[in-house]
Parts: sequence; C-alpha cells; structure tokens
Amino acid sequence: MCLACNSTRLNRRSFITLAGLAGIAAMAGSFAMTTRALASDAAPAVSPEEALAKLQEGNGKFVADAEACAADFGKRRQDVAKGQAPWAIVLTCSDSRVVPELIFGGVTLGELFVARNAGNVVDTDVLGTIEYGTEHLHAPLIVVMGHKRCGAVSAACDVVAHGTKLDGSIGKMIQPILAVALAETDRGEAFIDKTVHANALNGAERILAESPIVARLVDEGKVKIVSAYYDLDTGVVEFMHKA
Repeated sequence: MCLACNSTRLNRRSFITLAGLAGIAAMAGSFAMTTRALASDAAPAVSPEEALAKLQEGNGKFVADAEACAADFGKRRQDVAKGQAPWAIVLTCSDSRVVPELIFGGVTLGELFVARNAGNVVDTDVLGTIEYGTEHLHAPLIVVMGHKRCGAVSAACDVVAHGTKLDGSIGKMIQPILAVALAETDRGEAFIDKTVHANALNGAERILAESPIVARLVDEGKVKIVSAYYDLDTGVVEFMHKA
C-alpha cells in the first residue's frame, strides 16, 4: 500500500473527525441558544413565600368549588407560545387522579413546571428537570407532592410487609420508596399513608442533598422546597415541611 493512499485516508479521517466535532459544537451552541430563548432571563415575578401562598389559595378554591377551576387556555396559549416563566415546580405522581393544574385552583398554561412519575420518585431525570426549572426558568418554589392511596407506595409497602415480588422495571422503580417503607415502624393500617407522607418528605430532602444547583439557590433565598400530601377524598393539599 502506498504512502500517498495512507495519507489520503488519514486526511479524510481527520476531516470527518473535525467535521463531527464541529457538528457537536454547533448542536451544543444551538441548544444553549434554544435554552436561553425558552427561558425567562428576568427575576421571578413572585417570591418563594408568595408562590406557596398562591398554591394554598388555589387549593382552597379547588376544595370549595372544583367546577370553577377550569382555566381558559385559548388566549393564554398564544401568550406563552414563545416562552415560559412558571412560578412553581411540582413533582408528583403519575396517578391519573392527581392533576396539579386543577388541584391548585385551575392555574393555566405556563404557570406550573410539572414533573411526574409513579410514586413521585427523585431520580436523575427529575433532578435535571428541577434544576432546569429553577436555574433557567427561575421558578422560586419546588413542591414534592404525594397522595392518598398511591399505588407505587402501596407496592413498596407490600414488598416490605408481605415479601411481594415485583417483575419487570417496577421493582427497580420503587427502590427509593422501599428504603422509606423499611424505615417506617408502624406496619398497621396507617402503614401506607405514613409511607406516602415520609416519601414526600424524603424526596424534598434528596433534592436538596443531591443537587448542588438547587442547594445553592436555597441558600441564596431564591428557592424554597416543601413537601405536600394530597387527599383524594377531600381535595385538600396538606403542606408538611420545608427542606
């Protein structure tokens, strides 16, 4: 094989490598520009305390008259189409009966930044979502909300109390809840409900412990983290704890 051929192949390989790196750099730059475009650069419109008060007031409205909590999305859709500035982040369960936008008084598009999974578990995806919501969208409040009769928590409690085996990915998903259930000493009728409360508290504490970004914002007084419990029967949200 001739040296000229080797040289040609190396040059082509170098060109492809450089082109690939340039493409990655361009994509990163494009993502950064998109992030800035979609995020609000302004300071949050409300303080953490004001955001919490708005959620409490909205939930009171929902409890008093749930039918009055339907939001008008038509005009609002156009208002927020090119950017968002949510004033609260809500991590809650995927349960179809738990709808934060209704539970907190019919808030409309662009107001809540919501992350959901079964059992409101704090994982890497959730942490990244919350960090984006606080650092880039400037949301001043994080709420970790469990709910009555949570299926994911019930499954974890069944494993602890009865040795139930869970197949597939469900067993892996509830690992963080298992640790909470194992720590609960009351294994009676209140076992599941107490674990739901403890799981929400644990979630708030984990966000603070595992995210330096959120911890810094909390230290600076820009963000507050609270835990909450939603009662499916009454519609009431109980705010339990500040992390």
